[in-house]
Amino acid sequence: MSCKPAGCLPLLLMLFFTIVKIDGIAQSNPTPIGFAHNDYKHKHPLFDALDNGFTNIEADVFLKDDKLVVGHFCPIFHYGRSLEKLYLRPLYNIAMRNNGRIYTNYDHPVILMIDFKTKAAGTYRKLEQVLQKYQGMLTHYENGRIVEGAVTVVVSGHKPYALLEGEPQRYAFIDEDLRHVDRDTSTRNVFTMASCKYSKLLSWNGIGPMPELQKERLLRFVAIAHHMGSKVRLWASPERKAVWDGLLSCGVDLINTDQLSTLHGYLSAHTVATGKVGSL
Repeated sequence: MSCKPAGCLPLLLMLFFTIVKIDGIAQSNPTPIGFAHNDYKHKHPLFDALDNGFTNIEADVFLKDDKLVVGHFCPIFHYGRSLEKLYLRPLYNIAMRNNGRIYTNYDHPVILMIDFKTKAAGTYRKLEQVLQKYQGMLTHYENGRIVEGAVTVVVSGHKPYALLEGEPQRYAFIDEDLRHVDRDTSTRNVFTMASCKYSKLLSWNGIGPMPELQKERLLRFVAIAHHMGSKVRLWASPERKAVWDGLLSCGVDLINTDQLSTLHGYLSAHTVATGKVGSL
């Protein structure tokens, strides 16, 4: 292929900015606290979350015509928006380029939460097939031990408890209901996270101090979850700095948001103010 310098300029500029963007993702300042809720609704699924340093990312998935399709409402499907195309394949490419990491300056797995919107068993069996193709980057459970990879897949929504508990080897884990996190100590290797809707535990809207009874309830569930080895997340929480302050002060590990850049700025300032890096 040959072209005049002036004719090649647009192509060269496009290539340059593509490289800069890819490197920017690899070198972003990651936060283990931010959780990108409904990430696929953003203009650039996955990449908007990575650009803001998120290490926990969620996508809703339907099993439709033997395909895992990303979306929130049935029956509107966009078959080009597959789980592989939007998430697994790009993450795999990044991990392979970065020597087994999603962020070059972050040594822990990035969490990809997959919220099942269709029946647990069938959706999970299809997910198992798909994950086999990307096992080189995935955290996996094998014969009683967990081996960390660049990405840890966590299933939410319709959860295939029995299927996962009975498998000697697998590439997925479960997001437990925070309110039932103490159900069985023998299944610790199944759960990595414990979540519930904010309004199921708290009615506090961030105005004034958190009511003591609500604070005590939250602290109790956080303590149990941490004892079980699970990180805590409350989804659909008010998008307010005061609420984020209150949750972090109670030991909540993950702040759920649809406002990626706002939370990124908040967490960056919070880390600088406290001098803490990695977890709060």
